[in-house]
Amino acid sequence: MDKPPFRQNQNCGNWELKERLGMGGFAHVYLYQHHDTSEKIAVKMCRLELTARNKDRWSREIQIMKKLSNLNVVTARDVPEEMKHIALNDLPLLAMEYCSKGDLRKMLSKPENCCGLKESEVLSLLNDVGSGIQYLHENKIIHRDLKPENIVLQEVNGKLVHKIIDLGYAKDLDQGSLCTSFVGTLQYLAPELFENKPYTVTVDYWSFGTMIFECSCGFRPFLHNLQPVQWASKVRNKGPKDIMAVEELNGEVRFSTHLPYPNNLSRTLLEPMEMLLQLMLKWDPVQRGGKTNADSKKPLCFEVLEQILCMRVVHILNMTTAQVHSFQLAPDESLHSLQRRIETETKIELVNQELLQETGVSLDPRKPAAQCVLEGVRGWDSYIIYLFDKSLTKYSGPFSARQLPDKVNTIVREAKSQLPLVVLKKVWGEAVSYICGLKDDYSRLFQGQRAAMLSLLRYNTNLTRCKNGMFAFSQQLKAKLDFFKSSIQYDLEKYSDQMHYGISSEKMLKAWQENEEKAAAYAQVAEVSHLDEEIMSLHSEIVELQRSPYARRQGDIMEQLEDKAIELYKQLKMKCRTPDPGVSSDSSEMVKAIIQTVQNQDKVLRDLYTHLSKILLSKQKIIDLFPRIEKTLENIKDADNTVMQMQIKRQREFWHLLKIACVTSPESSNPLQVSQWAQSAQPISSPHPLTSLPGPNDSDAAPRLLQENQKYLSQLTSLMQEAADEQSKSLARLVMESCFLVFCQCSVLYFTVALHHIFFSVLERLPLKIYFCFENDLCGIDKESSTFYSSVKIYYKV
Repeated sequence: MDKPPFRQNQNCGNWELKERLGMGGFAHVYLYQHHDTSEKIAVKMCRLELTARNKDRWSREIQIMKKLSNLNVVTARDVPEEMKHIALNDLPLLAMEYCSKGDLRKMLSKPENCCGLKESEVLSLLNDVGSGIQYLHENKIIHRDLKPENIVLQEVNGKLVHKIIDLGYAKDLDQGSLCTSFVGTLQYLAPELFENKPYTVTVDYWSFGTMIFECSCGFRPFLHNLQPVQWASKVRNKGPKDIMAVEELNGEVRFSTHLPYPNNLSRTLLEPMEMLLQLMLKWDPVQRGGKTNADSKKPLCFEVLEQILCMRVVHILNMTTAQVHSFQLAPDESLHSLQRRIETETKIELVNQELLQETGVSLDPRKPAAQCVLEGVRGWDSYIIYLFDKSLTKYSGPFSARQLPDKVNTIVREAKSQLPLVVLKKVWGEAVSYICGLKDDYSRLFQGQRAAMLSLLRYNTNLTRCKNGMFAFSQQLKAKLDFFKSSIQYDLEKYSDQMHYGISSEKMLKAWQENEEKAAAYAQVAEVSHLDEEIMSLHSEIVELQRSPYARRQGDIMEQLEDKAIELYKQLKMKCRTPDPGVSSDSSEMVKAIIQTVQNQDKVLRDLYTHLSKILLSKQKIIDLFPRIEKTLENIKDADNTVMQMQIKRQREFWHLLKIACVTSPESSNPLQVSQWAQSAQPISSPHPLTSLPGPNDSDAAPRLLQENQKYLSQLTSLMQEAADEQSKSLARLVMESCFLVFCQCSVLYFTVALHHIFFSVLERLPLKIYFCFENDLCGIDKESSTFYSSVKIYYKV
């Protein structure tokens, strides 16, 4: 019983027909999706009545495909049971993975790609399709029908991957079927195929080379407007290295060994790409691909391909000229070596070069030049390093404008000239590519400006950190100076009070007075308000730069003009579908779009470079501030150290004076004098500049401390009364033990001031030889206790 004809809206169980994906020479491909799992598969069914022999070959090819497993070859799937009944002509269905990103032809048909794909996309194609072809050849399979329609794209782990489809379904068909199957696609066939000559795997080299050329330049290499039967006789005698043939308006065929301009390939990649194409596009199938390496078993063309893919190329955008420079890195090349090469090509001295990544981070001179290349990222359109000249803070050009293609330049000069639509299509395609290129150039320069802004913000962060450190040291110095001045003023006052007892040192007094003057001078060192004002003003400038409208992309008008040019090109392509040899047109509208785009780019570039100059000027101000902050910080630290040394010296002199006084004073053991001495040892009532030291009227803390002091001093009086008849040694011990009790109960800083009272009273009354030594002498003010002695040991002897 005959099966019912297949209906395009037919569902198969849980599998729903979504759309027809494409139609080949003798098959249709449909997209099915599972209701429950949402899984998608592509199902291919034969639409022709085939002979028994070809039916057998169809089935055999399906079985071969199911055995293949390679990332760059489309994967066969098991046909769901509920679908098998829709197969026509008793031929099995072929189920395959669904590649949702379309095919290569779809990419090439985009107007912005009419002069070739981006470099990163070309390199991705080389890697994927080259890998797929080598895999097929290793499995004894010749594809024979490689073309953009048979290369599909799928996203794998966030990356677009090219996959080969239609694996040799027509390779064994008879010549008549072959011509039928390849109508419209003969441009990619190797000459020996359409000439019905013996062939080998090199037929795939020709097809692959043709695709590479088209993806690089936007059109096929040999007389792309003609069918092979028309251009074969003209191209047959091309040179062994010729990779392109174009027919001029006068009918003359011009050959070339180089890739034509415009294209999107960097200078470093052009020569190896041309060498690869020269190997793949040789007319002689025996020589095509080059000799096979005895060790690797690979033809020379695939070795060249591997070398291209292994190239480590760094792309540098010179922000002073808007020109891109590409450098192939040698193994383990240092950054210094790369910078020397950059200096040679850009004339920017190495010491003035600043190389920034997109994040605004400068390259590390300690690391190799390979830090400029991201692993797995290829193409100058994917990743670029920005070069700045540190000797300049104002960039004003001249800038290297994108070169205008010759044919586009012709229509710009003669916009009213009438040209055939077929010729006009190629010229307008180059015009669209030029306009898209101008927009892309601006986008890259804007990214460079953004990198400069991010670098400025990093410098600003470091500036803030340095300012905070400087301010902290300044405040610390001010606190020490306040204490030092207060302390020395108190000592000078008490020194004057006891001078009538005959204990004096003019040398020490003069030194104290000089120290007081030095402390006043160091107060200027601690003053950093002028730097703080500059830094705050600079912070405000940076905030304004961030808020500026020029800190955001200004390419809206360029994008509108790009859309306009693309629309004009699409309209022209529609007219070319039904060509009339007598129809021609001028280029007025396209030329208008070109001129407006160039004018707008000039405007946005002026604005961009004006804003960039402000960014670089602010950055230079920060750079100039760093040495000043460093010098100020150094002065503050020196002053801090000097003040500490002055304080240590003064304390030693003070104790030395006390020792002299104790040795030379008349003996006295009158307990009343001791009591009076104890009373006079109370702290002064004048407020101290350190708020951590309580005064008598400040709070309850002061009376409590005074009361405790009085208590211990009273105990001292009693002890001294009892031991009045003992030797001076015993008396001294009791005095010192009482002082130590006071030291343990009171804050050390407060005790220090009180101790000054006691010492000057002792000068009058105590006939003892007393030696004081400090374990650590004078130390910094402790942040927790607000004291300036770390520890004290008191040694005494009569």
